[in-house]
Amino acid sequence: MSNPTYPGVYMEEVSSGVRPIEAAGTSTAAFFGYAQRGPIGVVKKIFSFSEFQGIYGGFIDGHYLAYGVYQFFNNGGSQCYIGRVASGTETASATVKDYGSTAKDSMRISANSPGIWGNTISIAVTDASEDRNNLFAMHVHVDNPKAGEKPILLESFDNLSMDSSSPAYVEKIVNTLSKQIRVAVNTANDNQTAGYSESSAIVLGGELLAAKQRTFRINVHGDGFQVVDLTKELAGKDLTKLEDVRGAIEKTIRALKPLRDSTPSDAYTVAVTIEATNKLRITSGNVSADSRIEIIKAENPQVDAAGALKLGKANGGKEVFGSSTMRPQATSATDWANFYLLGDDTVAGAVSAVVAGSDGSTPQVQDYVTALNLLDTVRDVSLIAVPGIGSFEMVDAGMNYCARRPLSDCFFIADMTQDEKDLESVILYRDKLANPNSYGAIYFPWIKALDPTGKSKEAIALPPSGFLAGIYARTDAKRGVWKAPAGTEATVSGAAGLVTELNDTQHGNLNKDSKSVCVVRKFPGAGIVVWGSRTLSSDPEWKYIPVRRMAIMLRVSIFNGIQWAVFEPNDEELWSQLRLNIGSFMMNLYRQGAFQGSKPSEAFFVKCDKDTTTQDDINLGIVNVLVGFAPLKPAEFVIVKISQMAGQSS
Repeated sequence: MSNPTYPGVYMEEVSSGVRPIEAAGTSTAAFFGYAQRGPIGVVKKIFSFSEFQGIYGGFIDGHYLAYGVYQFFNNGGSQCYIGRVASGTETASATVKDYGSTAKDSMRISANSPGIWGNTISIAVTDASEDRNNLFAMHVHVDNPKAGEKPILLESFDNLSMDSSSPAYVEKIVNTLSKQIRVAVNTANDNQTAGYSESSAIVLGGELLAAKQRTFRINVHGDGFQVVDLTKELAGKDLTKLEDVRGAIEKTIRALKPLRDSTPSDAYTVAVTIEATNKLRITSGNVSADSRIEIIKAENPQVDAAGALKLGKANGGKEVFGSSTMRPQATSATDWANFYLLGDDTVAGAVSAVVAGSDGSTPQVQDYVTALNLLDTVRDVSLIAVPGIGSFEMVDAGMNYCARRPLSDCFFIADMTQDEKDLESVILYRDKLANPNSYGAIYFPWIKALDPTGKSKEAIALPPSGFLAGIYARTDAKRGVWKAPAGTEATVSGAAGLVTELNDTQHGNLNKDSKSVCVVRKFPGAGIVVWGSRTLSSDPEWKYIPVRRMAIMLRVSIFNGIQWAVFEPNDEELWSQLRLNIGSFMMNLYRQGAFQGSKPSEAFFVKCDKDTTTQDDINLGIVNVLVGFAPLKPAEFVIVKISQMAGQSS
């Protein structure tokens, strides 16, 4: 508090000591699988299926990533990560030559991700709309599915530069904005020139300049505009002769001093020449990609010489930068037979190299297992699925990955293979799982749905994991993570049937503690619903999906919410603040119906005091917080007892 020095009221803000803990998200999924296109080696968050299609492509027969993501959003999911799994792929590309007198590689244009899809991309290179002497445009097309029809324009990029210091640098613009291609400029290209400014046709005959027309402004190599005053050098010269004017301009500019330390020392050693008998060309003394000469009029129109000499773009002249010859050679804007074909062009003329795009070989189970590690640094994912990859190795690896993450903060939704279609094969499959735990659940059977591609008139079989991830998200949003994602509320949107329909007795065999296979059932009046909510753990404490997922949510929420406590003094004041903050968070959940118990003391406890944190712990810098909760468990077996009443006399 500030020291009071005068009579009056002093105001000071005092912290309440309560730092609210925010409940962690529980419904962000991650899907791994085989895709037509998209980045490899990273996961990317998306927010709709249309966004998935734009990045990763469409549906592929025999692979279920796209189908799983489609059904995730169809069943209530709102955001998810995608990991493309591939093996031995190649990225389609074409290397294009420049405009230099000895043509060299200008740039490599490639698809933005590996795959055979890139072989359908073609590029038209044309003059820019604003400055055709220096800039260019690129137009990206894709093959038209109608044979013989013009390729479809996907995107265009105008006014691109080969100068790496320019805001319009082609790599910066295209690689940031394009959803289809990437470019790599050949940095070893030395087909650079000295930039120059050339006048338009000067009217010869009579004096070229009036009495006061002696001044214009010049910018050499981006150094900044300086005044070129020809008064001294034109004194006594014959103003009817272009040669005398040329010499005066050259000498005056060479006498200027650079404004910036970074300006090349030779830039002002300009050469002024006469072109085509009636044009002046002022050429920089420096040869480089960013070499340039720019001319504008004098500030006072009465003394301006640029207009009379036709210097500068405003006076009909042209300005050519040193990077101009490094541009890729142009194609026709309309003759699509001459477009550059990524991955499928002929090495001839302006094309110096081509690499064909390839999807590589079919990924193996280990490729999918390895891909899970792409989530190692992702903190906001909570559900993981690999649609259609239902091998024993994949299921075991998925659950174990979730369990061994630093916070054990994910839950794996597993599929069986499509071969498991009857009770016996499902039981055999379940018994072969080597390391089942509570961080995963497995669902049976596969679900029939209408083919979103329209190729099949009959319903097709799809793995359940995509549907289930969406149902998890929908249930969390509507009821909370403590509600089992099952029951008559858990209808499977988009389902047209089931590959296998089980009766109650068969279902009972899969619901035993030793099996714990979650089943999707079809009931009259309810439709197709999820009718199981068990993890694969044999530990009765973690038998139910909502219990495990509730514990995950609490763990992550509290971990994130008490980071402020690190390096605070480890004493009773800190302990009381931790009890207050965590207790407030738990009370809020209790009021939402997240725990058992008719009163808070029966629903949860938070303990952090000298009993949990001893002096030895304090000496080691450790503070221990013990949080307990009474989880809600689903009512799997609703038993109704009916008895008859004996006749009553009135």
